[in-house]
Amino acid sequence: MARWLLLLFAASLSVTSAQFVPPFTEDCREGMYPPNGPTFRGPVSWYTIDLDLPPSKRWTAVITEKKNDLVVMIQAIRDFANAFVPSGRLIELVDVALPLMVDTLPSPFNEEIKGIAAVSGVPLGEVVLFNIFYEVFTVCTSVIAQDEKGNLLHGRNLDFGLFLGWDVKNKSWSISEKLKPLVVNLDFRRNNKTVFKSTNFAGYVGMLTGIKPNTFTLTMNERFSLDGGYIGILEWIMGQRDGMWMSFLTRSVLEKASSYEEAKIQLAQTKMLAPAYFILGGNQTGQGCIITRSRELSIDVLEIDVKLGRWYVLETNYDHWKEPFFLDDRRTPAMKCMNKTTQANISVKTLYDVLSTKPVLNKLTTYTTLMRVSEGKLESYLRDCPNPCMPW
Repeated sequence: MARWLLLLFAASLSVTSAQFVPPFTEDCREGMYPPNGPTFRGPVSWYTIDLDLPPSKRWTAVITEKKNDLVVMIQAIRDFANAFVPSGRLIELVDVALPLMVDTLPSPFNEEIKGIAAVSGVPLGEVVLFNIFYEVFTVCTSVIAQDEKGNLLHGRNLDFGLFLGWDVKNKSWSISEKLKPLVVNLDFRRNNKTVFKSTNFAGYVGMLTGIKPNTFTLTMNERFSLDGGYIGILEWIMGQRDGMWMSFLTRSVLEKASSYEEAKIQLAQTKMLAPAYFILGGNQTGQGCIITRSRELSIDVLEIDVKLGRWYVLETNYDHWKEPFFLDDRRTPAMKCMNKTTQANISVKTLYDVLSTKPVLNKLTTYTTLMRVSEGKLESYLRDCPNPCMPW
């Protein structure tokens, strides 16, 4: 046991040191936009979700095109589960128990999940599992910045797959790599008019990244806590269902909130299954904040305040008033690059540069999204972090 502890300690020191020395970190990137080079895997395709259709039919076009990629992804989850429980009992439990759970989920999410299972041919329980993964395995970087003209920019790296199958040969996370073909841009429409837009994973009905054109932008980052998503999910399964799933709340706010202030109240006050950070930007000067949430309530709201020198707010996965975990400090290099950029020079181009700098960009990064609320524009790009690169 002592030997294993020494090895773990040595590995921790190695990762800690690597975070702050080349080639695992680097000078702030420049000239990365328009996206190019080895960190750019490709553009993200657009699809329409028609909210006037019955919920079970809304995802048919997306899933029909992405069916094979979804099957590959689900098989990767099965392989990961079977590695822990070689008997296959865990997946058997998923296939038996989780279909019973789907009817406890709120509408329209339950019917949409059933529709995705029907079109894809993936067992219903495994589609449910795919949709609850994100309550517990997401690590991200989000930033909202205000330029000198008062315009707001919102960017994010979506990092997913921490501890989910490290591929030693290719030095990558298996689940993260399987997710990239599933990244899609979605235009949610009602009466043939855009309600909101989102970057998402095909088959996942919640929202992690989105824009309500000309109204607000929103991203969600996981907040690590002992009272985390696992507890909320278990409570839900046991019948205590007075909280809301994080990504369902995010989607509901994008769909129904009509202003920055209304969105802010809903995100701050709704009881949830898991703690989270909501990074919310509005359409007026100064409207940008990080809402730090416990499962029960809002703990803190940090807002843009140029008079205090705070022209941007930036969140990874740690409370902003505390030091980040020493093995996972993406905040310090991201803030260093934002400060080097300066408010005078912040733009879509330079924000993409910040999000392209290691270790803000890392092996978990699946996509980068940039949003401009005043233009109603959302653009997303698939990402790679060529070796040498931090695992997270």
